Amino acid sequence: MFGDDIVMLSRMQFGLTALYHFLFVPLTLGMTFILGIMESVYVMTGKAVYKDMVKFWGKLFGINFAMGVTTGLTLEFQFGTNWAYYSHYVGDIFGPLLAAEGWMAFFLESTFVGLFFFGWDRLTKVQHLLVTWLLAVGTSLSALWILIANGWMQHPVGAEFNYETLRMEMASFADVFFNPVAQVKFVHTVAAGYVTGSMFVLGISSWYLLNQRDIGFARRSFSIASAFGLASVLSVIVLGDESGYTSGETQKIKLAAIESEWETHPAPASFTVFGFPDQENERTDFAIKIPYVLGLIATRSIDEDVKGLKDLRQESAERIKSGMIAYGELQKLRAGDLSAKPAFEAHKADLGYGLLLKKYTGQVIDADAAMIQQAANDTIPQVAPLFWTFRIMVACGFTLLFIFAMSFYYCATRVADQKRWLMRMAVWCIPLPWIAAETGWFVAEYGRQPWTISGVLPTHMSVSSLSADQLWFSIGGFALFYTVLLIIEMYLMLKYVRLGPSSLHTGRYYFEQSAALAH
Repeated sequence: MFGDDIVMLSRMQFGLTALYHFLFVPLTLGMTFILGIMESVYVMTGKAVYKDMVKFWGKLFGINFAMGVTTGLTLEFQFGTNWAYYSHYVGDIFGPLLAAEGWMAFFLESTFVGLFFFGWDRLTKVQHLLVTWLLAVGTSLSALWILIANGWMQHPVGAEFNYETLRMEMASFADVFFNPVAQVKFVHTVAAGYVTGSMFVLGISSWYLLNQRDIGFARRSFSIASAFGLASVLSVIVLGDESGYTSGETQKIKLAAIESEWETHPAPASFTVFGFPDQENERTDFAIKIPYVLGLIATRSIDEDVKGLKDLRQESAERIKSGMIAYGELQKLRAGDLSAKPAFEAHKADLGYGLLLKKYTGQVIDADAAMIQQAANDTIPQVAPLFWTFRIMVACGFTLLFIFAMSFYYCATRVADQKRWLMRMAVWCIPLPWIAAETGWFVAEYGRQPWTISGVLPTHMSVSSLSADQLWFSIGGFALFYTVLLIIEMYLMLKYVRLGPSSLHTGRYYFEQSAALAH
């Protein structure tokens, strides 16, 4: 029980810090590209209003960027402090990816963010534009390496277990880099960041228009955000479908849990729009289904089955039995009996499943049927949280699609200023991209349980030797510190939003322009 507490608290701490950090990441990803677009228009047209757009929105980006860096640094340290065995077991793969993120992306971001803010009077227009786009590339590169590392945790390819060192070691960097799960996660996450940045600009611009402030500035910002946001949200939806397909190939249990599919039904599988998952009785009450859709998402066909959780659990039980053999042969190899190597190689792929039994017995090879069944049950995550958070994410996505589509249409027809209902909706819906991002991240990580590395390393084996008191103290410290940072960010954001773009000058330019446009 004590060990379970340590695992739970370690997960709680990492989940807390990751979710806090991810409040800042999407806006950073999105704002850099919006700034690049705005500055490109400034360089092409020479109009001062676009330069002011870059400076004003860049100020808000800078506040968010600083908070993102501060909250992100602690995450990497936690791999050593809270997840020591994980770091030992997979450090050969995970370490180089984090190092690449540091020297290829973080340094690039840090260098060019300084030039972006302090280079206006020292660089030419074109040089500063290049800095802005390199800053955008740096933020995307940072996301790339982090998501390759996370994608490997979801779908570990390009690595082999070394029985001599008892560690996973990289066998093919190309396979790790081009991991299909990692690539889909990267483009999906980055596109979600673009949506976040667009909604941020759209909502604040709508507030200015509703209050008849800085109208020329707000109209242009609204227009750019609506166009970029529409393209981005469509990308998120398409890439979300691709993510569902890769999950159907590589993470069948996660997909079945998201859909609350307990039974394997004849193809094509239906998509459950609504229902109430009942984990105890292994059913979904009051389910409303759309025929064919899940089959199309998960298999790209109408004649392939999507396996249910009951059948997948039975497959896990068989793999656990195979893992027991792998564990037994590994012990022989460690004792110097090389004749055990052929049998070990034959069952090595299931070693991680055998390690699930470590939660119930120190002698894996002696586990009884009840222990095997308990371990097999552990491979099925809690369905209800996944079911509902996924649907919250999807609902947010389609709401944002509606807002961006209407905004783009009304901008194209030059009547956006007259649609006050849309602008009010845009203001109130500013939080939606963050809700979608946080719920999406929860689905990705919670759905992987009970694994730290899917099929390779169980979560209960990954933690450091810490006490519950130490973990509670650090959780409290992080929660307090991060909450203070979030309050500071919100205060600064609201302060400069209220001041508005006119604060960049005396206010005369925007007052005169707004008055002229209003008449």
